[in-house]
Amino acid sequence: MMIKKLSLIVVMSVLTGFSMQTIADINGVSSLRGPTDLDQATNAPTMKKYNKDEEPIARDYIQQPPLIPHKIDRYRINLKSNKCLSCHSWKNYRQYGATKISQTHFEDRDAHVLANVSARRYFCTQCHVPQVNAKPLVENEFKPITAISGE
Repeated sequence: MMIKKLSLIVVMSVLTGFSMQTIADINGVSSLRGPTDLDQATNAPTMKKYNKDEEPIARDYIQQPPLIPHKIDRYRINLKSNKCLSCHSWKNYRQYGATKISQTHFEDRDAHVLANVSARRYFCTQCHVPQVNAKPLVENEFKPITAISGE
């Protein structure tokens, strides 16, 4: 009985994969690699230029992580160091004119306040991203809300 269920799952997965590929072909959607198969080498995409250092970028929705308004090439963020903290820490932000880290970054998942940045908030680029001069990959009609309704 278990083999029949497993076989059915495999067949359904294959059929779903084929149908998704067909839908993508019909709608003109392709991967970032383009039409190149995975086992073939491709040329690296042209590097995008980061926007020059600028003022903080406006947010478009509630709880949106702030976007990084400067380039972060060669920033090291690993278990032993975090380049972002050299400017954005509560200790240094005034000296560098940087935005300080939110208090929420000093809380664990149970809302206990910590003395240092929480391990789950330490790797900044999991949520925060720099901006580059890239065209959107897909058309976007997102419109931010202007107020929160109490309804």
